Amino acid sequence: MRYVAMWLRAVLLAVACTVGMSGLVHADALTPLRSDALPPVPASGTVQGLATLDGRVLAIVDGKAWLLDQGKAAWAPLPWAAGGPPGGLAVVFGDGARAYATQLDAGRLSGVVRLSLGAGGVEVRPLPVPPEPLSEARPAFAGSSVYIAGLSNGAPRIWRFDADATQPAWSSIEGWPSRAAATSLAVQGAGIFVTAGGSVWRRSPEGVWTHRGDVPGTVLPGMARALGQANVLYLVADAADTAHAMTYQVVTQSWARLPGVDFVKPVAMAPWQAGVLWASGIDGRTAVASAQVQSGKLLLRWLDWLVIVVYLAGMIGIGLYFYLREKRNSTSSFFVGGRSIPFWAAGISLYAANTSSISFIAIPAKAFESNWQYMTNNLIAVFGLMFVAVWIVPLLRRLDLMSVFSYLETRFHPAIRMIASALCILTQLGSRMSVILFLPALAIATITGISTTLSVILMGGFTIVYTAMGGMKAVIWTDVVQVIVKMGGAIFAIGFIIWHLHGGMGEFVHTAMADHKFHLLDFSFDLTKATVWGFVFLVLFDVVLTFPKDQVLMQRTLSTPSDREAGRSIWAFAAIMIPGGFVFYMIGTALFVYYKAHPERMNPLLPIDATFPLFIAAELPMGVTGLIVAGIFAAAMATLSGIMNSVATLVSVDFYERLVKNPSPKRSVVFAEVSTIAVGLVGIGLALLLSRFDVHSLFDVSIELAGLLGGGFAGAYTLGMFTRRANSPGVAIGIAGSTALTLVAWAFRLVHPYFYLAISIFLCIVIGYVASLFFPAPTRSLKGLTIHRESREG
Repeated sequence: MRYVAMWLRAVLLAVACTVGMSGLVHADALTPLRSDALPPVPASGTVQGLATLDGRVLAIVDGKAWLLDQGKAAWAPLPWAAGGPPGGLAVVFGDGARAYATQLDAGRLSGVVRLSLGAGGVEVRPLPVPPEPLSEARPAFAGSSVYIAGLSNGAPRIWRFDADATQPAWSSIEGWPSRAAATSLAVQGAGIFVTAGGSVWRRSPEGVWTHRGDVPGTVLPGMARALGQANVLYLVADAADTAHAMTYQVVTQSWARLPGVDFVKPVAMAPWQAGVLWASGIDGRTAVASAQVQSGKLLLRWLDWLVIVVYLAGMIGIGLYFYLREKRNSTSSFFVGGRSIPFWAAGISLYAANTSSISFIAIPAKAFESNWQYMTNNLIAVFGLMFVAVWIVPLLRRLDLMSVFSYLETRFHPAIRMIASALCILTQLGSRMSVILFLPALAIATITGISTTLSVILMGGFTIVYTAMGGMKAVIWTDVVQVIVKMGGAIFAIGFIIWHLHGGMGEFVHTAMADHKFHLLDFSFDLTKATVWGFVFLVLFDVVLTFPKDQVLMQRTLSTPSDREAGRSIWAFAAIMIPGGFVFYMIGTALFVYYKAHPERMNPLLPIDATFPLFIAAELPMGVTGLIVAGIFAAAMATLSGIMNSVATLVSVDFYERLVKNPSPKRSVVFAEVSTIAVGLVGIGLALLLSRFDVHSLFDVSIELAGLLGGGFAGAYTLGMFTRRANSPGVAIGIAGSTALTLVAWAFRLVHPYFYLAISIFLCIVIGYVASLFFPAPTRSLKGLTIHRESREG
């Protein structure tokens, strides 16, 4: 511990040198635009629009098609494959991959066609005729759907057409509350955004329209595009012939101007890479240019790197210390620390394992985007942990297990143990380790400019080294240090934001309350939302009924000297959970207040999960940035090390020592070390695979995967510990049946993903118990294996 204290003093001294030396800096835009001129189209007249087809730029002027060559040096005329342009061609639109065009008849929408490049030129494929003509029609394309907003007999209306549907057809969407004509239509995430009458209107997935503020100027007709995960880019006019690009941040409902380009007499706009293509009619020609958002990397400075290096060196040092000190002649020493860990250290380690990079990055992002609803889980979980501390953990600790799945063998059958252990390994690697490793890599890539791939490799590599060297003792004692680092950095970030708001705490509270950011409890019975009832079910099934199957958490309690100490470690964990949860949700709220006041400091290209990393890199002073980056490392590495050690435990104890005849203690320890390295490498590979996808919320993904992969076998513990009638054939049927039915619920999106885990466990319990009635009751003694005082057959 003296080594740990010296390390902490070194970090705090380094940070203290710069705290107060700089404030919340910068007032200018973080992401300006860069303009690149393209050759003018050798035609003048009415510009129907620009589009991108197969990576080529297409311009349509007065019904004639022009295609820009691959080198972007000249335009060439392109014939229409059908002999001529579609009649009444009005506006070309698309998403940068597909292109469509509207047709007008007497000023009203009469048709929509899809444009594509073919051997004979521009091919035209008509869509079904819209059910009614619309005036002032504004089109948009998102995902696989065409949207048309307009007025039908003076009433707002939106029509939607899913081009990829099995039987595509137009469907009607109720229009916005204002009777003003739409000037633009955009689809961002799950919301539809319409500007009309100088206001922004949003339609939620539930079909509710809300007023989302006023436009600071006049949105040019049809000139809007979704940008990133939470922004819409508009061309807004504040002068007769000049417009400016402005982003509307859909979460904070704030507008920010993107400097660097003035749009003179724009007549058409289309999505193009990280910005737009735009055309203007000047001096009898059609000029075309691109405007791209510039997003530079915010590199760490020397003191930041010093703090991070000291932190990483400290982690390796702790691992090396226990490697040199401990004589690991048994797997018990490597996997459960010789059962000598004090309860308070085990409790802190439990919290560290439970608050991974998901807590440090994804939860602030969730609170930034929505509110504190998910905090309900922490509040209810404390009551669940009380039950676990009194009944479940002491029962398992008395059995002196290393793998919690040994219980399933003793209670049921070796096959049940191995099936459950295998599913647990998949759950930890698929739903936990990959996400936890990818999130900090995303943050590091945002802050330092190091690629996400290299960041994943570095993060995983350091964690592999100290975990493989030090075993469970290194895992727990590094967790203690990591909790101090990450909580200290998180609290500092909250205080730093509030201190530098113009109105201080008053502005923070007023802004957050006005936008309902502190909303905590939702008592509705909507199963598609995260409600109080959903969290009650989640805690009942995910904490009370599944805590026994969580090898990562249980392994820490199994490392304590006695069943009494194991129970006390859970009480310590519960005591930290609520205040710790408030800290992470408060970060998200503080970020919302700050970026609502300073929308120009956001990067519209970054995903929502990168909000906190962006703030760390762009706004905090030197040294403090390094401390919080170390906190991100700490949040991830605390959980990663536990997962590596726990999965290695399962591989070694549940499979290697069962399948290999008479393994020596030394060979078992070597295999455990190799398994730790192998698990880490697999986790790195899965994280790299995850980085190839554009995921809206990794927090939601982790919940969904955990429910799909980890629910079925969890019910086996409930059947084993709370019933005497359950038997191995019934439990096996319960696991298989619950997993299959949960996949059905997932495939048809029947409920919110938060319910998957509860559904899977409930089904396993019901199916497993009913199936057990068709087989003989257990005949062996169940003493000490259930919560019942007398464990005889009944």
